[in-house]
Amino acid sequence: MASPPPKLPIPGRRNILITSALPYVNNVPHLGNIIGCVLSADVFARYCRLRGYNAIYICGTDEYGTATETKALEEKCSPKEICDKYHVIHDEVYKWFDIKFDKFGRTSAPEQTEVCQAIFHKLMENKWLTENTMQQLYCDTCERFLADRLVEGKCPTEGCNYEAARGDQCENCSKLLNPTELIDPKCKVCKNAPRIRDTDHLFLELPLLSDKLVNYINNTSVAGMWSQNAIQATNAWLKEGLKQRCITRDLKWGVPVPHEKYKDKVFYVWFDAPIGYISITASYTPDWEKWWKDPDNVELFQFMGKDNVPFHTVMFPSTLLGTGENWTMMKTISVTEYLNYEAGKFSKSHGIGVFGNDAKVTNIPSEVWRYYLLMNRPEVSDTLFTWADLQAKLNSELLNNLGNFINRVLSFVAKPAGAGYDSIIPDAPNAESHTLTNALAEKTNKWVEQYLEAMEKVKLKQGLKSAMAISSDGNAYLQESQFWRLYKEDPAACAVVMKTSVGVVYLLACLLEPFMPSFSREVLRQLNMSPDEDLSFCDDKGETAKAKRPWDFVSAGHKIGKPVPLFKELKDEEVEAFRIKFAGSQAERISKAQADAEAKKVAEKLKATKLSEGSSKKKQSGGSKSKTAEDVSVAKLDIRVGLIRKAEKHPDADSLYVEEIDVGEEAPRTVVSGLVKFIPLEEMQNRKVCVLCNLKPVAMRGIKSHAMVLAASNEDHSKVELVEPPESAAVGEKVTFAGFSGEPEASLNAKSKTWEKLSADLHSNGELVACYKDVPFTTLAGVCKVKTIANGDIR
Repeated sequence: MASPPPKLPIPGRRNILITSALPYVNNVPHLGNIIGCVLSADVFARYCRLRGYNAIYICGTDEYGTATETKALEEKCSPKEICDKYHVIHDEVYKWFDIKFDKFGRTSAPEQTEVCQAIFHKLMENKWLTENTMQQLYCDTCERFLADRLVEGKCPTEGCNYEAARGDQCENCSKLLNPTELIDPKCKVCKNAPRIRDTDHLFLELPLLSDKLVNYINNTSVAGMWSQNAIQATNAWLKEGLKQRCITRDLKWGVPVPHEKYKDKVFYVWFDAPIGYISITASYTPDWEKWWKDPDNVELFQFMGKDNVPFHTVMFPSTLLGTGENWTMMKTISVTEYLNYEAGKFSKSHGIGVFGNDAKVTNIPSEVWRYYLLMNRPEVSDTLFTWADLQAKLNSELLNNLGNFINRVLSFVAKPAGAGYDSIIPDAPNAESHTLTNALAEKTNKWVEQYLEAMEKVKLKQGLKSAMAISSDGNAYLQESQFWRLYKEDPAACAVVMKTSVGVVYLLACLLEPFMPSFSREVLRQLNMSPDEDLSFCDDKGETAKAKRPWDFVSAGHKIGKPVPLFKELKDEEVEAFRIKFAGSQAERISKAQADAEAKKVAEKLKATKLSEGSSKKKQSGGSKSKTAEDVSVAKLDIRVGLIRKAEKHPDADSLYVEEIDVGEEAPRTVVSGLVKFIPLEEMQNRKVCVLCNLKPVAMRGIKSHAMVLAASNEDHSKVELVEPPESAAVGEKVTFAGFSGEPEASLNAKSKTWEKLSADLHSNGELVACYKDVPFTTLAGVCKVKTIANGDIR
């Protein structure tokens, strides 16, 4: 089947150009990447098509730069081979997630070099570029200058001190950095300390462009209704004062700089990456300038995560303004915060979280993943992915609300005559005079108006909630109408209820198509309508008055298809299996899978030997009980020094804090603590604490806690203090107790150092009794009645 011809702007129509932040090609995208850019942009693009706007959605893989070179070194291949491999993986993941691009391209395409170098020449002509000598880290072992991402060290930002900050940006506090600012920097390749050397580079003179830029930001942020987080991130850059930004790098993999002096350098990835939107459009159509150089007739909407904002609101606009050409500049920017994963942040570099290919192997349909991510979209603050929440939203909202409504309606219509309508939509004259139906129509129309308002403002989560509210009202309408009784007692009223309900089913298929396209296709199939049909709840002029008359959406006499359930329940045991399967990092999962496979081989070999244990062992007394868990002693408590990286109030519990605590592992742990009444929030930030790490994880008001902060309380709990390790204690260091008297075997001699401030006895009833700072505190909060250790976790 031939591809449709490229779309071009149409005079008199609303022409919308949509871009998503180009996903970096050095790894498989995780769910945070997917909701942060490509999925959100896809929903808006589908909405625009639904409304009849002339819209195109442009995206592609960002392939140049240090991260690609680093990945190539890891996988012992060339950067191009890395890009070829991961571009295919990205493309397959997005196809599975039902992302519908007009063009999904690559920044390593020849169009990128052509467009990027043309923009560079314009900036040179207009004298917005200057030469400067800068100090850069050079690795004598690797014999090369180290680009930003080839350097790691301690973040210099006060109050952060993250140990693994990259040379371009700290992943913990999001502060943009220069590699020379890092404390104790190390080469990421050889782990040796680099030295500083001079090197010449080209710089974009942002301070000289500031008047043009500020004028653009002031006008567009209002007209384009920029999200608040985008405005805040942009203003933070402006407040600090714009500085020259280096646009070249000492690398080989990138767009070559067309300048004799700098011919051995390439453009910095954050100079050329946003230009990828333009070059990918150029690979979509040779008439790309009709989209990119017509600001009066084209609106540009851009989607991204919060860490990308300054590059799109400051760097990229400054680059385009500097050319002096009439570019289509960004009108609206939609920015997401972070989606966190159970025990910490999603991380591509650390392999933490559920990745695109992981979602596929769960056999949970893509429409469910899309729904969950969009309903949990971090529009104004960070949100949390948990398997329990995914289960709740699938079972309660999709299965019991939406799926139940549609299946009840279509199944009743499909029943044979005498019990239903034999799959034929009944006629329903004078439906507007039916009081209950008229009330439903008014409610539905209000929800549609709210849906449209939210979607036009790119408030995608609110748009989805408005559509789902129609389903809730539909269920209530069915229940209140008692259609099963009306069928016998008042056939005319029953026909009105069922024809209206089928219309609401069609309306839901329309409104939810941007969010769950495969769901909408299946609903259309069950309605016996073509999946290729252009769904629409508007008339030819785009008006939505049809929503006021839902009984008119599907004609009387139309024969529906065969109804089947739309969603499948997600069971507790499946959720627990997924939680275990996707715990830890990708590397740990691979290692565990290999270990499990090896253990299975050993077990099979043992089984093959058919060893007999003898008749005496077979005839053991049935009265004895096998011991499944060890008795607990203080020595079995895995208590470590932790550093609270971030603490905030629990969104659904006034007495709880949610903390991210570094305990010396690859990723911080999420911990929930009932300390709000005793310790102010500001005193919970960036402080060292003692953390009990081998508690069984437990969900507390929807957020899973993976450890426990130790706090000492007096007998009536009127006074609570955090148990503080010495200032010199290292993060991740095991805590040792002094002065045990209850259990001799509990005394820990693993370290020479003990903490005299803290002593504890473990009584036979499982209560850990403590004395802290010579105050007679009785209980380490939360550790009472510890009975057994099973599989390394305290139960």
